[in-house]
Amino acid sequence: MRQWHKGAWWVWLLSPLVLLFWSVSHIRRLAYRFGIKQSTRVNASVIIVGNISVGGNGKTPVVLALAQYFSHKGKRVGILSRGYGGKSDTYPRQVLETDSPEEVGDEPRLLAIRSGVPVVVDPLRARGARFLCDELHCDIIICDDGLQHYALARDIELVVMDERLIGSGFLMPMGPLREGRWRLATVDAIIHNRQNNTQPHLASGTTPQFMMALEAELPTSVKNNVKRTELTYFQGKRVTALAGIGAPERFFSQLTGLGVNLDKTCPYPDHYQFSPEDIPSGTVLMTEKDAVKVAGFAHDDCWFLPVTAKIDDAVFTLIENKLNMAHRT
Repeated sequence: MRQWHKGAWWVWLLSPLVLLFWSVSHIRRLAYRFGIKQSTRVNASVIIVGNISVGGNGKTPVVLALAQYFSHKGKRVGILSRGYGGKSDTYPRQVLETDSPEEVGDEPRLLAIRSGVPVVVDPLRARGARFLCDELHCDIIICDDGLQHYALARDIELVVMDERLIGSGFLMPMGPLREGRWRLATVDAIIHNRQNNTQPHLASGTTPQFMMALEAELPTSVKNNVKRTELTYFQGKRVTALAGIGAPERFFSQLTGLGVNLDKTCPYPDHYQFSPEDIPSGTVLMTEKDAVKVAGFAHDDCWFLPVTAKIDDAVFTLIENKLNMAHRT
């Protein structure tokens, strides 16, 4: 996966398929641009939090931060997700904390637990957005992913990128890009998810770029999310870390940076469906997204590390200014 992301020699074997991918996506964009396909505009402000590459880049903490910010401003906020990995019988579906991640998806269930606002899943995002407006009376909708889903009109587009940036720069399936890097010049802002404060060098025209970091909270019991402990609990223990996210190494590095001595690391693919056999004995640390999937069969010494996105305040100012300008026109 890492070699594919960096552009190893063998990815050129996939180059004939790139033209097909580009043709289909380009024709689709043109269809929306010239009105052959219609975008649905709902009676709410729509903020897209997405990326131009595949894999997890840190979008979910950004969605949570935006939901908290606008909720504190007195707005009726709703979150919209495709519900990747879930297999619900009906859509649109409002996600409850008691729902199974197998039905609604792991990220939507996490968002429902953490956000305190309505979360709706629907593969047809425009339909889900109408449900949030008409049935749940939301006036701001935050979309977890969906940058390339032009069927839903949007007011703000945010791109979240981690240290991998655009990888090899190749389009799928030759590389990780869903759209060319030109797309970065058309969005409203780029948010860089970095564990350090190094400012990335990324040419993107005049698009403003901001920094973000994931701040760890107290480790929490997977079986009982009211029970928390200090990081000192893990000192002197043989700790196994597991992560089924887009960049597991980022999570492992974060734990090491917090002083946790990892005896073993177990990386899994993003949205991996865990089974009881995947959970080792002894002390285990995992991400919050993974914890929602294993809570039913985790043992007593399984913990997850909640994180909160600390984003440059200028991001929120930019969004509010753009939304205010849109309402005046």
